[in-house]
Amino acid sequence: MLRRLVAGLAAIVLVVEAAVLVLVHIVLGRTTANQSMSIAGSDPDVMSKATYAMGAGMGAFLVLCAVLLAVAAIRDRSPNRFGRIVLISGAVAHGVLGILSVALVGWAAFATMMLILCLLVLTLTLYAARPGGAEGGPGGDTPPLPPAPPIGELKPTGP
Repeated sequence: MLRRLVAGLAAIVLVVEAAVLVLVHIVLGRTTANQSMSIAGSDPDVMSKATYAMGAGMGAFLVLCAVLLAVAAIRDRSPNRFGRIVLISGAVAHGVLGILSVALVGWAAFATMMLILCLLVLTLTLYAARPGGAEGGPGGDTPPLPPAPPIGELKPTGP
């Protein structure tokens, strides 16, 4: 029950974050275009379009993470290997953004990023691979390792 609740809450939070980030990038792109801002002589149109593209890319990535979390919450199963990689990269991105947000925005933004990071990490640990492949499924948990030989029965590998 806790796993589903955390994964569902994380999915909702990521969708809200995606919407806010897309809105911020739209405002920044329009401001750049309207003010004809330029950094070191670069083209303002290219800068505004790059800002729009960055907002769309970040929003799409966060929505992908939210969809993976929602599927995990609905099925109550661990995400497959691709899903775990995407969620781990989302957690790393939130860690890096949290560090940057302290210096650029403030402690409230840092706390928000760390809250989202905690939700992602908690979801990943609650849906961790169980020993023995208890959940199974294609692309799911890895097969268990063969049992180690007892210490007293070690045999040499050479001639």
